[in-house]
Amino acid sequence: MTRAKRRKMKLKRRIKFLLLFLLLIGIGLGCFGYDMLHGGKTTEKVVKTVKKEKYPKEYKASLIMVGDALIHNSVYEDAHKDDGSYDFKPMLENIKPEIKKYDLAYYNQETILGGTELGLSNYPCFNSPYEVGDAFVDAGFNLVSLANNHTMDTGVPAIKNSLAYWKKQKDVYTAGSYSSFEERDTAKVAEVNGIKYAMLSYTVWTNGLNPPVGEEYYDNVYSDELAKADIERVRDKVDVLMVAMHWGTENSNIVDYQQEEIAKYLSSLGVDIIIGAHPHVVQKIGYVDDTLVIYSLGNFLSGQIGTDKKSGLMASLNITKTVEKDKTSSIKIDNVKAEFVYTYHDPSYHNFKLIRWKDLDDNILPGYREYFQELKNTIDNDQVIIEDLN
Repeated sequence: MTRAKRRKMKLKRRIKFLLLFLLLIGIGLGCFGYDMLHGGKTTEKVVKTVKKEKYPKEYKASLIMVGDALIHNSVYEDAHKDDGSYDFKPMLENIKPEIKKYDLAYYNQETILGGTELGLSNYPCFNSPYEVGDAFVDAGFNLVSLANNHTMDTGVPAIKNSLAYWKKQKDVYTAGSYSSFEERDTAKVAEVNGIKYAMLSYTVWTNGLNPPVGEEYYDNVYSDELAKADIERVRDKVDVLMVAMHWGTENSNIVDYQQEEIAKYLSSLGVDIIIGAHPHVVQKIGYVDDTLVIYSLGNFLSGQIGTDKKSGLMASLNITKTVEKDKTSSIKIDNVKAEFVYTYHDPSYHNFKLIRWKDLDDNILPGYREYFQELKNTIDNDQVIIEDLN
């Protein structure tokens, strides 16, 4: 090999070495730049952590229940304003802060909200202004029972007005009066805080004013067969099933035989809570197997006469849903409380106001402490926490 060829080969080797050297420098600078951009941790592995679900899981909701909105003429006349409108909100202002604490709040709309266009009316056939509903919704009530012995008082036009009114109320669950059989027979499921619930509503009394034949959906009249079909349709779709029952004997603190039999039957079908109305006075709270039965909440807001009819029950409770790792769940109903509320008005039947019993004094209701003991004895259940007086 000539000297010239050897020089040429040596030059090629030098060029290759120089190119390799430059390539290594370039790779090093690239890695350094990447390292600087990513916090100097290029050698660390990126580890993705998957958060494991913890079991059991708990979901909680609270429920408060009050009795009848029985709007006599004395009540709506007191709510009448100079401009022709009605304002019932001041009557509920003492109760509103308590109601607002709860996730679910129930009441029984005893008198139909047919509106002023049909003419307001008093006992025995009532018709009430829409503003009654406005006040209750404003106070936080979102569960409303519509099946009772006054539902048909002003006929189908008032029921249609009532249903149209309630359909406009956002997030308010009504039961007991419907626009069609299809609507009545549709399982209505709602959810609060991860707990699914449903409410059914029935009356055993109609005052002889039954819905027209073929339109029985306007007022849900109780029968074992109807209740069974309704419950079977919804029981497996919800965690908690409530039934509002319009039953019992008017003006009696004693639970009657029919109430006991219906309570047993509903309990056997898996109902969790039965909420009673119609007697217009407070009745006991009891259990039938695992079913909590509030036999009568009494009146809430009304113009009826007598301390017993001006004294209503506010019952409250907690609902806890526990979900296990295998996805099975259970429901616990506890912290059942009873508190009483009084409908006040002045001697001229003005200034209607709901007052919690603990805020009463002898100027408002003479002998209120003694009467409190009577109400307490009526509840007659050591599993119920009764709100004491101040």
